[in-house]
Amino acid sequence: MKITLKDGSFREYAEAKSVFEIAMDLSEGLARVATAGEIDGEVVDLRTVVDKDCALNILTFQDEKGKGAFRHTASHILAQAVKRLYPETKLAIGPSVADGFYYDVDRDVPFTTDDLEKIEKEMKKIVKENLPIEQFTKPREEALAYFKEKNEIYKVELIEDLPEDEEISFYSQGEFVDLCAGPHLMSTKAVKAFKLTSLAGAYWRGSEKNKMLQRIYGTAFPKKAELDEYLNMLEEAKKRDHRKLGKELGLFMMRDEGPGFPFFLPNGMVLKNTLLDYWREIHRKAGYVEISTPIMMSRHLWETSGHWAHYKENMYTTVIDDEDFAIKPMNCPGGILAYQSEPRSYRDLPLRMGELGIVHRHEKSGQMHGLMRVRCFTQDDAHIFMTPEQVKDEIKGVAQLIDGVYKKFGFKYHVELSTRPEDSMGSDEDWNLATDALRAALDDLGLPYVVNEGDGAFYGPKIDFHLEDSIGRTWQCGTIQLDFQLPVRFDLEYTGADGEKHRPIMIHRVVFGSIERFIGILIEHFAGAFPTWLAPVQVKVLPISDKYLDYANQVLSALKEAGIRAEIDTRAEKIGYKIREAQMKKIPYMLVAGAKEEEEKKVSVRSRFAGDEGQKNLDEFIKDILSEIETKTIREIEVEKE
Repeated sequence: MKITLKDGSFREYAEAKSVFEIAMDLSEGLARVATAGEIDGEVVDLRTVVDKDCALNILTFQDEKGKGAFRHTASHILAQAVKRLYPETKLAIGPSVADGFYYDVDRDVPFTTDDLEKIEKEMKKIVKENLPIEQFTKPREEALAYFKEKNEIYKVELIEDLPEDEEISFYSQGEFVDLCAGPHLMSTKAVKAFKLTSLAGAYWRGSEKNKMLQRIYGTAFPKKAELDEYLNMLEEAKKRDHRKLGKELGLFMMRDEGPGFPFFLPNGMVLKNTLLDYWREIHRKAGYVEISTPIMMSRHLWETSGHWAHYKENMYTTVIDDEDFAIKPMNCPGGILAYQSEPRSYRDLPLRMGELGIVHRHEKSGQMHGLMRVRCFTQDDAHIFMTPEQVKDEIKGVAQLIDGVYKKFGFKYHVELSTRPEDSMGSDEDWNLATDALRAALDDLGLPYVVNEGDGAFYGPKIDFHLEDSIGRTWQCGTIQLDFQLPVRFDLEYTGADGEKHRPIMIHRVVFGSIERFIGILIEHFAGAFPTWLAPVQVKVLPISDKYLDYANQVLSALKEAGIRAEIDTRAEKIGYKIREAQMKKIPYMLVAGAKEEEEKKVSVRSRFAGDEGQKNLDEFIKDILSEIETKTIREIEVEKE
């Protein structure tokens, strides 16, 4: 049999071999770190036997799918430890997730953090026991009988939902047996570094109609150093939590009267409007026009767009004059109607129409999280209508625009190309053309990317931009979606150079994604210490005492007249206290006004970046800070703050 490897090379074998044996043949070092295999795109155990020609990829912890197999094994070790310590506990499900794993369990007595420590100790014993992990199957009826005897009601329900003729997959390690499709490591020994991180409630199968279970979260790594690095990141993330900082800095709040609907406070509105001003500035320069479309439109529009069939469960609907209406979850159908407002010629294309549109999406209450996951947000949308010949250049133009924005905020990023999902509309030909166009644009730009199979929008493939923040977390924000479908569904046209009617092609794209979510990311990225151009208060004027209030107010007036966002602290407090307060509010600049400053018509400058910067002429300071604001400079910290 011929085995084609990831790099295009191949190996030939006269007899069947397991994935692990092939890994050993390739490299003993590779076999030591291998966690799973991938045969013709399907992730499998290392113990899986290969007996025919195929494409084989040996996965390690560095691969997302390999990481999943590693952490899935950790979830089974967790479940085994729970059953050893608390045998009355019923098990539900225990998958790997983005940053680790969890297991949902049903126990009458709630778990505590002390229990987590006991469970961790038992998990360490299981790892030391080096239990072989084995996979086997049972007929459906035998599988049901097995779990009914053990009173594992959630496993029974899962099996009952499987096809009647399906063999049921099990995994065992020592005395522990679980219902599972895998894949898993070959033994418990490799899971050397793990930590149970938190407890939460979770409805069985995500439905509020079902029982609330206890969810035990954890994470796992092959090496302790990697685990320590991740736990340090979590501690840093707690300090940067945008919900905590949002409250402390007076940026936004959430209330029970509007769950999932954020309230922006005065400082938050300054931040939000500054971002929107920047958005308008860069889009005007890039040749976009701005539109605004209604927040609510009739059902027939959403039926035409496909949202009624594909997205209705996430839409808020109402009835007006006996007709169904929906609050828009997306801006694109409104943008299409704007395109249709007048006849279009090839001379009008590309037509770049931007919209800062408020959209509403029904998120489950358990999924909402500060500004990161809300039910109402401002989407910085744009829709580009173009001829087939213009597609590649327009995609490149959008990618370059997004690149410039992310660099402005100091973000690194990586790119994913997402292909056709199962729930989609349109022909294979259109999807192939669209996917090839996105791929060609990325290749022309020299942007490295990974392919995310099956994760495109229902109407077209997309390019997603994943930001990396200052502590290494990633966030999906910008996206470019190429759409051949909606122009057909809405019968869009333009008159070509030949005088005939033609169908335009459409790009959907966002840069920030959700303004609200992007603000949450910025809060955590900068730990609330925004660059001067973004800071809600850019300068705090600090009179040493009431005697210098008049001069301090003159300074304040000059700053405001120059367009600088400035405030004054007139409280009868010592200057050291006022400075510390301004530092706690993360204000970029503090100007101290006292006898010497008033006499010389200067200010003593303290900054978040360099501490005491000495005395400056006020005009000189204004000139410097205006230059920093105009260029949107991100000034780095030069010395430790006092």
